[in-house]
Amino acid sequence: MAYGLNIVDGIGNEHPRKNLYLKDLGLLEEKIASGTDTEKKEARAKRSELIRQKEKHPYIVAFKEFEAKEKAFQETLKGEMAKLKPEGNADIQKWKRELYQAEQEANFYSPYSDLSYEAELKSKVATIRMQHLPDMIENDNRLEALLKEKETLLAQEEKKDQTAVLQEIERYTTTRKEQLTHELEELNQKHKEGLISSKALKNERKIKRRSATEDIAAKELSNKILSLKEEIKNIRHHLKIDPKTQRDVLLADIADIRRKTPIEREKRKPIFAYPTAILPGLGQLLNKQYTKALFFFIGSLFIYFIAIPYAIGYGNYQGKGIFGLLSLAQGGLKTHRSMIFMIEGIIAIVLLVFSALIFILSFKDVYRVEKKEIQGIRKNLWFETKLNIEQEGFPYLVSLPAFLLITFVVLVPVMTTVLLSFTNMDPNHQNKFFWIGLENYKLIALGQGIAGGAFWLILGWTLIWTLCSTTLAIFIGFVLSLLTNQERIWGKRIFRTVFLLPWAVPAFITIMFFSVMLAPGGPLTDIISSLAGKVVNIKSDTHLTRIALIMLQGWLGSAYVFLISTGILQGIPSDLYEAAEIDGATGFQKTLKITIPLVLFQTGPLLVGQYTFNFNNFSIIYLFNQGGPFNPSKYGNLAGSSDLLISYIYKLTIENQYQGIGAAITLVISIALMFFAYLGFKNSKAFKED
Repeated sequence: MAYGLNIVDGIGNEHPRKNLYLKDLGLLEEKIASGTDTEKKEARAKRSELIRQKEKHPYIVAFKEFEAKEKAFQETLKGEMAKLKPEGNADIQKWKRELYQAEQEANFYSPYSDLSYEAELKSKVATIRMQHLPDMIENDNRLEALLKEKETLLAQEEKKDQTAVLQEIERYTTTRKEQLTHELEELNQKHKEGLISSKALKNERKIKRRSATEDIAAKELSNKILSLKEEIKNIRHHLKIDPKTQRDVLLADIADIRRKTPIEREKRKPIFAYPTAILPGLGQLLNKQYTKALFFFIGSLFIYFIAIPYAIGYGNYQGKGIFGLLSLAQGGLKTHRSMIFMIEGIIAIVLLVFSALIFILSFKDVYRVEKKEIQGIRKNLWFETKLNIEQEGFPYLVSLPAFLLITFVVLVPVMTTVLLSFTNMDPNHQNKFFWIGLENYKLIALGQGIAGGAFWLILGWTLIWTLCSTTLAIFIGFVLSLLTNQERIWGKRIFRTVFLLPWAVPAFITIMFFSVMLAPGGPLTDIISSLAGKVVNIKSDTHLTRIALIMLQGWLGSAYVFLISTGILQGIPSDLYEAAEIDGATGFQKTLKITIPLVLFQTGPLLVGQYTFNFNNFSIIYLFNQGGPFNPSKYGNLAGSSDLLISYIYKLTIENQYQGIGAAITLVISIALMFFAYLGFKNSKAFKED
């Protein structure tokens, strides 16, 4: 990377180089890049000579003289600062020392501002300190003096007899409360006479009470003791927060000057980023960003004392870290369990991923700081870094605890399910199982084995169930919301309350109620049998059970659709319907062209979620008939004819311990659901509009 003739500051402004040695190198490198062959040859020779004679270059000689004088100045100043004994509290003493230091630095660095941007920056920073520190000292002295004055007055007032003042306050308080009572009675009378509404009465009562409270509080402050105590409290508060506020303003001004003052570095490329990449924090330390280095060093401790040891087996409960994930306890002790080896292996991978993120963040940070310094941009002080974190990084900081929780509560179980789908975990291999590759997926695809044989039949019924039950619920809810939104309907609140009952009453109760009513000998079963003229056993017939489930879910799910549709219908402007009537639209056309599009636009994403929910609706299937009726010739011994995939997976894994193939089915339907949900959301008009 060639030296440019100009450098940039933190806000993008260009500045000429003050380092004349680097400027001369830059001129020669420009000739090497764009000159003729003869000019390039001469320029290379001159560059080599310039580098060789670097220590004799006039600028380098002058700069070294400056550095020697600066070192002597700093040592002298350090001795003078040690002897300085300013008066005042701790803050004032510190600020007076800083002010003295700033005055001396301004006098020293100002003559050298044209020699180096470092000297220019130090001169400007000293000037800013000289502008701010006197005001900070004066403000603190003023507050201290005011505090002593008020404390003296308070001590004097506490010695006086306060009886008359307290009696006056008490009399005023009693009178003001009586006045408030009279005002409230007048308001009540106006409300009874119909002069003001209930809402206006409520607001006016609040105003009157607030006014009375403020008047009494103001009168209490006529007691000088209370008034002085409030003033003293306020002064102490300012003594506590003003120094921090003023310090932040000072640091902000210094940061602004730093951004506008470039820096010159002889290095052409980052030299710390790559060698220090293996130890996060070291690069920040070499860049002299000490607070940031501390945080990254904590990350290094996590990497080398927690993540890596755990990944190679240290600190595991039973497993061997990543190696345990490969072996799955094969050849281990009888007490060793493959599941524990798998979970601990997954945790090891997660910890290594976190470690990799720390490595990457540290490397990028060091590399970015060095690259900017090469361009002329100064590194941030901790004050600037902290501000950036508070402003731009706040969302990430707030999300970090949730991200860690999701990682271990959601992602680790999901990863475990994914890996289990490639194993033979079944009733015969609970403690010790091993990898079998894609065998489970093969059985599912071909419809073979203990689970694959019933898979496609159950999948077909699951799709029918999802489409029919959800569509029926949407239809019922939407139609009911249309009916109750009509102006001609009387008793809308009653109807809306009734229609919300399926959502208000726990679904568990409703499902169990209809399960009992439709059981053999149940009241509804007897009524249906008498109407049909023959014995009808709904829970023993596959088709009747499925129809009953679809109708039951249609009723249960309609309440939610009714609720959101009602809210949207009430928000549709009546102007749209009036304009449609003027154009000659019928009631059906208004519903078709205005109501339905607007409702679907608002509820589209929610309705997609309803389809997804019903695809995995376990409770209604299991509670109504436990997935029955059962037909072993078609569905085997593990599933019933009304089982959905979700209830089938439950029976496979929880009841019969076929976790391997159950995990494979879970993964298949999860991917399919995510894909179809994505298509539904993507194609919904609400998402397209956004």
